[in-house]
Amino acid sequence: MKIFNAKQIYDADKFTIDRQQISSNQLMERAAIQIFNWIHSRLQGAQTKISVFSGIGNNGGDGLVLARHLHEHGYNVEVHVVNYSEHRSKDFLINLDRLKEIKIWPNFLSEESELPTIGREDIVVDAIFGIGLNRVPDLWVINLMQHLNNSRAFKLSIDMPSGLFMESGPINTDGVIRANIVLTFQVPKLVFFLPETGKLFDHWEILDIGLDQEFLSKSEAEYELIGKNEVLSLYIPREKYSHKGSYGHSLIIGGSYGKIGAVILAAKGSLCAGSGLVNAYVPKCGYVPLQTALPEAMVITDSDEREISNIDFGVAPTVIGIGVGIGTSGATVKAFSEFLHKNNVPLVIDADGLNILSKNPDLFKKMPSKTVLTPHPKELERIIGKWKDDFDKLNKTKVFSKKFDSIVVIKGANSIIIYGDKGYVNTTGNPGMATGGSGDVLTGIITGLIAQGYSPLDAAIFGVYIHGKAADIAVENCGFQALIASGIIDNIGKAYLELFQVQEPEGVQGESEQ
Repeated sequence: MKIFNAKQIYDADKFTIDRQQISSNQLMERAAIQIFNWIHSRLQGAQTKISVFSGIGNNGGDGLVLARHLHEHGYNVEVHVVNYSEHRSKDFLINLDRLKEIKIWPNFLSEESELPTIGREDIVVDAIFGIGLNRVPDLWVINLMQHLNNSRAFKLSIDMPSGLFMESGPINTDGVIRANIVLTFQVPKLVFFLPETGKLFDHWEILDIGLDQEFLSKSEAEYELIGKNEVLSLYIPREKYSHKGSYGHSLIIGGSYGKIGAVILAAKGSLCAGSGLVNAYVPKCGYVPLQTALPEAMVITDSDEREISNIDFGVAPTVIGIGVGIGTSGATVKAFSEFLHKNNVPLVIDADGLNILSKNPDLFKKMPSKTVLTPHPKELERIIGKWKDDFDKLNKTKVFSKKFDSIVVIKGANSIIIYGDKGYVNTTGNPGMATGGSGDVLTGIITGLIAQGYSPLDAAIFGVYIHGKAADIAVENCGFQALIASGIIDNIGKAYLELFQVQEPEGVQGESEQ
């Protein structure tokens, strides 16, 4: 699913209006009816007080149309117009007149107005600002937003939580509506998935308002949301007449005294992802643990007992995953550097491999084309430098990706894969994955997928999805707190099977939930 920016959404609206020969007000009516249907299907006429807070632009117009439909169906609705400017959109004014025709007189709020009373059992509809907000709201509007947030009423935001910008981080989070649910139109917004902004509301759903499908399908998006359907299109089925050599040879290089478990997790992740053969290259102290814990893997040892000192494996792997548990001692840094200078096998680099690179940036030039890097936020900061907000982080990652022709997996609540100017936002995973070893498993999965013939980009996208889905399946039985990295591995197979499960339809629905 594509994630459009503000201009693309405006263009989609305009194209739809022209092609379907409707007015902008008719499209607004269509959008508001979808919101009304969502509310009505849940309240069924209950006389909960609904307070609609409308701005004076088109998002406010959506709120006024919604209020009219709620009133016409007998709901207890009250309308407040947040009068933050003298400039009002044409469609807002049209629908303001329609409200007055049915004897609804909005309460116009200004800087001098008293804050309206909101009960904790009320429903607040936020239609103050839409996707076009490009400045911090006035202080009195921020105070109103804080009043709504402090009310403990259920808050529903139309299209975007008011106060969020579409394409930059929040300057003042006090001036953001903390919505319980965001009903967004047609496509998700990137701010739904970023750490700084995604935490400012609870849930989101998509409402289909009938924007032109041809326009949506032909428009290129800078970011795509990766779900089951997108991953299924990447899946490579297994041939009946095949053997272990058909599915590649993964080599996991890493480990140091006390951190051999990282290699075990990565190697097992690679095997469970489907790699035909898996070799592990570790210090001598890792030989017995690996042979004992993972008999399916082959083991090659370094000459050093406690750390990697000379990477010389004598086999011909399809792909190499390197860095998990490897440490950053002088001998290991030297061995890693020498390895990069002579290697031409596809790479997946994680953990201390990334830390070594960040301290020796000339080594980035030695990475093979389309090397996959899998940093957590602190490792990413060491690679690209500090960022002012999440949008700046993404832009800097794109610059890095293009400079070194690399694929960067930004790990997090919604991991984002960056390659060149494109980003791919993952939809699987949960807080239980915040546990030691989870990243090692991901390194192994991506390595195992490349071994089988997936392109590095497809392997990163597919691997992040399967990794998160395995964790989602695991927590159904153990909860977030008890999930460990081995539990993710144990459910990789179920994650594959889930790709091919077809859910029975529960009825026609006009929405999609996160």
